[in-house]
Amino acid sequence: MQDWNAYRDNLLGRVGDFAKLSPDVLRGLHTIESSAVKTGRLEPKIHELIALAVAITTRCDGCIAVHAKKAVELGASQEEIAEALGVAISLNAGAALTYTARVFDTIAALPK
Repeated sequence: MQDWNAYRDNLLGRVGDFAKLSPDVLRGLHTIESSAVKTGRLEPKIHELIALAVAITTRCDGCIAVHAKKAVELGASQEEIAEALGVAISLNAGAALTYTARVFDTIAALPK
């Protein structure tokens, strides 16, 4: 099993290195991230649960490491996290099923 705490700390250090080389990119990312919470309609814990769901569908280990920690810090229970991840899993499976139509469309378009 991966040491997620060490991984997250190392990742954040490397992101800091990148920020020194390209500060505008990090400022832009921060602008995008902070704009999503400005309306205040969703509580911060919900934002982190959404972030975790997206993280598993995009297969982003760094996102998982950062947002799992934040979600727990904001009081998300394992049950709430599991429910959010379950939604992501079901949607990912649904998307895969939906894309099967593309495969059959491609096959149908092949020269006969």
